[in-house]
Amino acid sequence: MASEKKIQEVKAVKEQLREYPVVGILNMFKLPARQLHLIRNKLRGEAVIRIVKKRLITRALKDSRPGLDKLRDYIQGEPALILSRTNPFKLARIIAESKSPSPAKPGDIATKDIEIKAGPTTLPPGPVIGELQKVKIPCAVEGDKISVTKDTVLVKDGDVITKDIAGVLSKLRIEPMEVSLNLLVAWEEGAIYGRDILFIPMEEYIGRLKSAASGAFNLSVNINYITGDNVGFLLSKAHSEAKALALSAGVVTPDTIGLLMAGAQAEAQALEKKIEG
Repeated sequence: MASEKKIQEVKAVKEQLREYPVVGILNMFKLPARQLHLIRNKLRGEAVIRIVKKRLITRALKDSRPGLDKLRDYIQGEPALILSRTNPFKLARIIAESKSPSPAKPGDIATKDIEIKAGPTTLPPGPVIGELQKVKIPCAVEGDKISVTKDTVLVKDGDVITKDIAGVLSKLRIEPMEVSLNLLVAWEEGAIYGRDILFIPMEEYIGRLKSAASGAFNLSVNINYITGDNVGFLLSKAHSEAKALALSAGVVTPDTIGLLMAGAQAEAQALEKKIEG
């Protein structure tokens, strides 16, 4: 039987689920406490993160609002709830922009080239020189500090960060990794949006909309379907085609008379040359 404390916690979560129109599922696996604190500050006023045990989240989702229980299928890792009154796509954009720097750990995959710039470090001379040289960072002692003598790409994008490299980066106080909330899914008014949709870059959305608008315009023109957007183009096209037909048929109109007379004159001059020849 569930304890009174758990019952009250589920009740409190259900109340929040009914309060906020947008509900998301997060996976907090491997998110350091310091980065979580920084991200929470960045989301202040936009969203609330509620860290609850997986079993209690499942219970709270079950009977809170119609359709919300479908989010249970997306729970994984170390789940948490994110609650907001902000549009899910805007919320995803805020999350994407709320990345926080984090130290590299052995086994991490570099998400970009990690370059060590030439110049003095904060490290005093000592055995650490050997650690820098071991990972192929050129260095020398300058005064009372170790200095990197040449810009060096220590890790390339996509490479695995080794224990030695992680140790050197830590000593150099370089935090090359970017940590963000892992938003798995968002729910709003019965609609469910997965991260594959939520995190499409705005530029790509705009590009897709432009492409769709262009395709729709071309289709409507090709099938002569009149809309407010294409009526001017279709009228211009019809006018051009009618003019071309009138010219080929020799029909005199205010638009064709000049061209017909010019054509007749050219033919007469050609005939005259043949007669004279």
